[in-house]
Amino acid sequence: MARDLLPGENLVIRVHRHWIVAVHALWIPIVVLVLVAAADLFIHHQAFPRDVKLAVTLGVVALAGLWAIVVWVRWVSSSLTLTDQRVVLDSGILSRTSKVIALDRVQDVSTRQSLLGRILGYGAVEIDAAGAAGTELLDHLPMPNRIRDEVFVQSERLRHGSGQGQPAPSPAV
Repeated sequence: MARDLLPGENLVIRVHRHWIVAVHALWIPIVVLVLVAAADLFIHHQAFPRDVKLAVTLGVVALAGLWAIVVWVRWVSSSLTLTDQRVVLDSGILSRTSKVIALDRVQDVSTRQSLLGRILGYGAVEIDAAGAAGTELLDHLPMPNRIRDEVFVQSERLRHGSGQGQPAPSPAV
């Protein structure tokens, strides 16, 4: 994203969705791996030859590894970037989608967190922008209150002209 910044634009925050998204996508291969491990332990070699059990186990482990790689690539390819001028939402692996919300168009920013989200530190951030952009709901973001506050601070700073050309005070995450 650093190469995609506009002239004079400063990076404030860049985050990916919370790690719980990746974990949620991995529960099926984890269950399958546990079942295969249990089958390897409890099925005697008289029912299935050792070579067949080994081939099936290695095949399942390879598929689970491939699944984990795909989940990781999908997780890494989706991000939210907040600069001192705009919010950029990027997603996609082969074909990319990018949505830009100008901070001077932001009217309201709110957050929602479930109990589990509060415990693990994730939630939804809703950005209401004027015009055709409308409302954008960003779910499963880490530190949603910090993101909400930073969007508000940068929006107000841009609107009131204070700090023009000054780098943002918060480091990128």
